[in-house]
Amino acid sequence: MVKHTRKRQKTTKAAQEPTQPLGAQIALTDSASKDDEERRLESMLFGIPFVPSSQGPKEVLVVSDGEDDIDVREGGKEFENLLDSDLFFVDDSALPSTSRVPTLDDPLDISDESDRDANEGEGDDNAAPSENQLKPDDAADEGTQMPTSSANPLLSKSRKAPAWTDPDDNTVQVSLASNTRLRKLRDAPSEDIVGGREYERRLRRQYEKINPTPEWASNARKKQHKRHRSSGSDDDAMDVVPDLLSSTAGISGTRNSRTLAQGTLSIERLRDANQSAPAEGEIKTVQFHPSPQVPVLLTASADRRLRLFHIDGLTNPHAQTLHVPSLPITDAVFHPDGTSILMTGPRPFYYTYDLQSGASQRSPRGLWGTTFSGANGDASMDVSAFSPSGDVLAVAGRRGHIHLVDWRSGAAQVVGGLKGNASVRSLWWSRGGGGELMSMGEDSQVYVWDVRQRKCVKRWQDEGGFGSRGISGDRRGRYLAIGSTTGLVNVYDSSTVLLSGEMKPKPLKTIGNLTTGITTMSFNHDSQLLALASSTKKDQMRMIHLPSLTAFGNWPTTSTPLGHVTSVDFSTDSQYAVIGNNRGRVLLYHLRDFGEHQ
Repeated sequence: MVKHTRKRQKTTKAAQEPTQPLGAQIALTDSASKDDEERRLESMLFGIPFVPSSQGPKEVLVVSDGEDDIDVREGGKEFENLLDSDLFFVDDSALPSTSRVPTLDDPLDISDESDRDANEGEGDDNAAPSENQLKPDDAADEGTQMPTSSANPLLSKSRKAPAWTDPDDNTVQVSLASNTRLRKLRDAPSEDIVGGREYERRLRRQYEKINPTPEWASNARKKQHKRHRSSGSDDDAMDVVPDLLSSTAGISGTRNSRTLAQGTLSIERLRDANQSAPAEGEIKTVQFHPSPQVPVLLTASADRRLRLFHIDGLTNPHAQTLHVPSLPITDAVFHPDGTSILMTGPRPFYYTYDLQSGASQRSPRGLWGTTFSGANGDASMDVSAFSPSGDVLAVAGRRGHIHLVDWRSGAAQVVGGLKGNASVRSLWWSRGGGGELMSMGEDSQVYVWDVRQRKCVKRWQDEGGFGSRGISGDRRGRYLAIGSTTGLVNVYDSSTVLLSGEMKPKPLKTIGNLTTGITTMSFNHDSQLLALASSTKKDQMRMIHLPSLTAFGNWPTTSTPLGHVTSVDFSTDSQYAVIGNNRGRVLLYHLRDFGEHQ
């Protein structure tokens, strides 16, 4: 090799060279200033031959960047003929777990490895299993090295056990009978000692029982499971689109009705709906918001307060309280469009509360005239009902008068009136036909009114004349129920009730499960359940299966803490049922046949 003319020079001329800054191309190694100990350390660290200071050269080595200027010292030629690919490799964390980890002594060479595998397969008659079938012991016999933590920490890190895994759990012994808080984990009364793994499994089971999977998560898992079982084509995802477009409910608010079987009702008690803000008096009325996307419950109590709760089935947080000192609230209902609340009581005026603005407003004075607020002071708005569209409010007045209030204008103007032969005890707007108004009088006669023509189109006597006191119907316009003071309930077919003519409708069945006066009747959303209750006597409530017109025998029982039931209502999808009583409590129950609570 031709050496540069400036390669070696006298040490005495080194002082004449200009000082080079750090990072310059020329680096000087002053070996004269190093003692034997420093030379020995350099020899051990960098592989430089150890030369004592007494035998060291009097020259320095100048290293240049040029390719021709490289001077390889003696003892450093072991890597002279190796390529860069043999000295270095790229550590790829995506390597398969059965691949061999490359090192400097054994570089990664895909072509050589494949050729070696092919040669081994040809030379061995008893061919070994494929790479995917090799066990760890077989892989070691075949010469395939399994990755270890020292060879490749990235691959070994992914094989670490979870942080919550403790090998000592297998040796733990837990007594379930000695601890009162753990007795609920037993499968049998005689069971006592369980292992650590079994104890963990039962704790997990108890947690999932108290905190069940939300409905939206369960539905998502079911849909995903169905897609995995199918062929996996894009047509499965497109099948969901027509269902969403044909429904007015939200993506998470779809409701699938289920046919209930008679005899047994699957029901579960949850935490009280008003536990976060209990009432200080009798619960007068309870009602769910009419929109399925708004899980809000309204409660009105004898302490002249209206409370709103967000019903989630777990904590049921209290949303708002409205105090109306001048009005003893006996009835409170949501407007059919869900934008406001109407509050009425034994006063000749009412209050409205706007949910969006949070403003409350009292009805204008002189709204009813002399037919409502008489001098004897018996004026009351206890009996009132909204039309299905919410455009008209019907209010029962004195001596059989029914006032029709226009609700669309916002000015609460009386636009018409109807007159019966007896005082009105109950009002109900039919959902079938032309939206007729029906009223129940003290003489047990039912009037069917054509509101547009302001006239009575049909009048008939309730079957038996049991002292009828209430009338109610379902949301789909299939059934009409009339309760009496003796506890009997007549269930009619709505189509026969609305037919014009002199023919008297016959009830489908007379239900006699209660013995005291009926005060509450409530239908669920798909007309399969009817709740009947009486506040006269304690624990007087029955749940009726409408398709068979029979009562469920398994609920309520003698141990159900109902109290004196004052009001009952179902949620818009019948997932929840609420029961208000005279102790200021609102019991919350989950109907399992209509979905999972969150």
